[in-house]
Amino acid sequence: MGPTIDQIVRIAAAGGGMTINAQGKTVDQVVRIAAAASGKQAQLVIRNVQGYTVDQMVRIAAAGKGCVLFDEEY
Repeated sequence: MGPTIDQIVRIAAAGGGMTINAQGKTVDQVVRIAAAASGKQAQLVIRNVQGYTVDQMVRIAAAGKGCVLFDEEY
């Protein structure tokens, strides 16, 4: 079992870049992680966002302030 959302947020807030799997995570959880990463400009790669709408992805990207990369093909 991997780290909890709170632990991932702490890592991102400390400047730790990472790749996360969005599957099984709520949009609010991913927004929290993205916002935490933005404080230190940590790179956040997000995979498996097929279940998210464009509006939800825009919300995540806005929270990340340029730190978010969606690993999807369009």
